[in-house]
Amino acid sequence: MTRYHPAIVVLHWIMAVMIIVSLLGGKFSLKPMPLDSPDKVPTIAIHMSIGLAIGALFLLRLGIRLASDRPPHATTGNDVLDWIGTAAHWVLYGLVAAMVLSGIAMAFSTGLFSIAYGGSGEPLPANLSEIAPRLAHGLFSTLLLMLVGLHIAAALYHQFFLRDGLFRRMWFGKRR
Repeated sequence: MTRYHPAIVVLHWIMAVMIIVSLLGGKFSLKPMPLDSPDKVPTIAIHMSIGLAIGALFLLRLGIRLASDRPPHATTGNDVLDWIGTAAHWVLYGLVAAMVLSGIAMAFSTGLFSIAYGGSGEPLPANLSEIAPRLAHGLFSTLLLMLVGLHIAAALYHQFFLRDGLFRRMWFGKRR
């Protein structure tokens, strides 16, 4: 087998775009926006919607990945790098799950669901940036952003330095 299941391929690329958009939007648009900005609540609602969709797609992708055949692990010829590559993928899964769960915890603990989706009209909590789930969410986002960068760099290393055709594995075509 040389390629992943087509559903995994579709979910990989959709989630990649969603995760990058959500990370960059959270860091560079949502975080610096003042709490009293009229755009803050609609932007939070969009960010939360993307995060919840990522969570649902994550569970679907993980289930398909665990149930389907997949190609052997890509190797670099270096046991340490190969171990790091395998571990990095599981850490990537863990960080995505941690981001979604910390976002949900933040929303529940601060009433963001009713503010963002229920039209409660309540103001955003003034201590939003100080609560534990928000602090965790910020830490996880930094770690995830760094790991996504490493993931992209490793894929480019495989494709253009090792020239092992790694990108074909996560694209469409005959699986065998």
